[in-house]
Amino acid sequence: MLLDTVWKEFSDIHLFRFALDTVVLLVAGKLLKWTVSVLAKRNRRLQKTVVPAVYSITNWACLYGVLLIFLFDFSDNRWLFYPLYSKGGLDVTPFLLIVALMIVTLAHRLVKLLTKYVLSTVYDHYHVDRGLGYTFNRLIYYTVMIAALCISFTTVGLDLSALGAVLSVIGIGLGFGMRNIAANFVSGIIILFERPIEVGETVEINEETGRVEKINLRSTTVRLDKSGTLIVPNQYFIEQVIKNRTTEKPSASIQVSVSSEMDTKKVEKLLHEAFETVKEADHGLAPDTIASVKLIRLRNHSFDFLVEIPLLPGNQKDEIENEMRHVIVRLFRENGIEFAKEPIEQVILRDS
Repeated sequence: MLLDTVWKEFSDIHLFRFALDTVVLLVAGKLLKWTVSVLAKRNRRLQKTVVPAVYSITNWACLYGVLLIFLFDFSDNRWLFYPLYSKGGLDVTPFLLIVALMIVTLAHRLVKLLTKYVLSTVYDHYHVDRGLGYTFNRLIYYTVMIAALCISFTTVGLDLSALGAVLSVIGIGLGFGMRNIAANFVSGIIILFERPIEVGETVEINEETGRVEKINLRSTTVRLDKSGTLIVPNQYFIEQVIKNRTTEKPSASIQVSVSSEMDTKKVEKLLHEAFETVKEADHGLAPDTIASVKLIRLRNHSFDFLVEIPLLPGNQKDEIENEMRHVIVRLFRENGIEFAKEPIEQVILRDS
């Protein structure tokens, strides 16, 4: 039995050698990360790009290094090559299983590093659209992972043609009960290629506005402005009418009603003054921002004004509107401007 073989051949010398090699590797990794951080201490660009990449690569190199040390230090033990089963004349051993696992995990990590630190720089250099770059990254990831899985299956003696036939039968059986999942999967592929929406775009879903953060094969993650995130099935974006607000120019709007006895020019001047006060308070408005003040409605007892302020992406619309209202109230009180009063409904009683 495998456990009996392991117990007989396991020795203290193997454990000591493995522990010593592991400590040396981890210390070397720590030393490398410390050296890189010291060299990049005065360069912000290196701190944001090179240092995280080196840290990530070093951590994963240490992990795979420990696995390789394990395989090397115990390579003379028979239990590592003990046949678990045979397939097509190939004896599948614990060694082959570890190698197959390393192939999949290493492929996953390498493609993540490639897309995050290499391809992102290439996209920026050649001004590749963010959504298109995301599509390329997902296609590269799925292609590499499928290839890694195929190699791993072959390594442990699995017949890909037989596996494909089994998966086809299972797929037909599950297809009737998983139509929605299949539809979302196909919709995800359509979104990645056709790109009706892209990562970074602003969309409106059920009267909620948010930014598209991630597009997976089954669902899309949308971060809302106020209430967390939405996990939206991809089929929704294909079948429903989605309002894309990416090209929309955001603005803050404040409507004010004053008494019809007030001087309209004076009111307009005070509204402009209120805007300048808010802009100087550093709420993220651009220095050249100009507010639009309009007299939009004339009534018997009131005049309605509308103040519109163009915003930059990332401006807090609610915060700016709230601050504008506070400043308007203060300026109106200081200058004797009266707000319009709600008309009192008159009820006429008749004698019966």
